[in-house]
Amino acid sequence: MAARLTVVRLSIEGEKFELLVKPDPALDFRLGKNSNISKILASDEIYADANKGTRISDEKLMKHFKTTDPMTIAKIILEKGDLNMTSEQRKRLVEDKRKQIIQIISRSYVDPKTHYPHPPIRIENAINEVRVVIDPFMKAEDQTKTVIDELRTILPLKAEQLKLSIIIPPQFAAQSYSVLKNVGDIQNEEWQANGSLKAIIEIPAATQSTLMDRLGSITKGSAQVTVIK
Repeated sequence: MAARLTVVRLSIEGEKFELLVKPDPALDFRLGKNSNISKILASDEIYADANKGTRISDEKLMKHFKTTDPMTIAKIILEKGDLNMTSEQRKRLVEDKRKQIIQIISRSYVDPKTHYPHPPIRIENAINEVRVVIDPFMKAEDQTKTVIDELRTILPLKAEQLKLSIIIPPQFAAQSYSVLKNVGDIQNEEWQANGSLKAIIEIPAATQSTLMDRLGSITKGSAQVTVIK
């Protein structure tokens, strides 16, 4: 296999399905930046082992994908499979995500002794010292809470908090709940008979716009959000 190519793997009921792809276009697809499948694939073959060139039979493709069309199957594998990223790609993604997390912490948390934000370099040094593991694909906002918990072992941090009352319509309640849980501290929740959700949540004040954007996207603007304090 050429050095400039990599593999995407998907396992279904013990069967392995692999694609031979171009690393950067494949990564762009996973990041939502590229939807042109033909520009990603190095070959339109579906393999059992791409390194050996072992192809999957049409019978197995029909069994697991209900089609033998390579583009349809490739899209599924690209969406659900494991992308074998290059070390350079992973390093770049992790570094970008680290910078986003540092920015969030710097604008959302202060030193409780001085009430001023910690300089970004101090936060970065603390992240390196406690060896925080950064997930390159998870949203920075969703990782910040975990990162803060680890940093507090060596770095005093206090969030400027905001309390919100939120009402979510029933058809969006389950998906919205996972967002609320990741972003802040749910202090009270009431599931109504019609399936809607009423919640009181405390969040870092600087993350309010991010939360509003995400809830707005999920609920198509139907969420009701009121600042309590």
